[in-house]
Amino acid sequence: MKPISDHLKEHLSILFVGYNPSIRSGETGHHYANPNNRFYRILFQTGLTPRLYKPQEDQDLLELGYGFTNIVARPSLTAAEITPEEYRQGRIILREKIQNMQPRVVCFVGKGVYEQYSGRRGMAWGSQPDPIVPGVVEYVCPSSSGLVRMKLEEMVAIYTGIKTFIGMELGKG
Repeated sequence: MKPISDHLKEHLSILFVGYNPSIRSGETGHHYANPNNRFYRILFQTGLTPRLYKPQEDQDLLELGYGFTNIVARPSLTAAEITPEEYRQGRIILREKIQNMQPRVVCFVGKGVYEQYSGRRGMAWGSQPDPIVPGVVEYVCPSSSGLVRMKLEEMVAIYTGIKTFIGMELGKG
């Protein structure tokens, strides 16, 4: 199974960074494609998207200024299958992508993704102090995986905070 394509361009409003693609994403070639993943529902409920998108429309979010990548490109059943070497290489590649693309916000979809990227531990949800790439907001959100036990409403509340960094007024998606 091959890695799925990033959806990137310079100066995105938000670059969403996941751990790595699920097996379903690897099979379909689309980000957050597992039917149990709540990613697109979260974006819609926060007002970050004007409608509920489907995984096969992931490239269309570029028009809204939203891009996708992962810290590790290889699809797997769970993030626990990612090796330390894959994370080490992924951290370097991800930093280069962020430096080159200069998104306004990098949203890490999971605390563990940010921990692997930054080497930091014990962070709160939301915007992080002292970004690795200066001038970029590093924003940590819960993983949208169906394996995460957090209630959807709690996730939506955390993701909603991104709006303050991309110039959207709350409640006006």
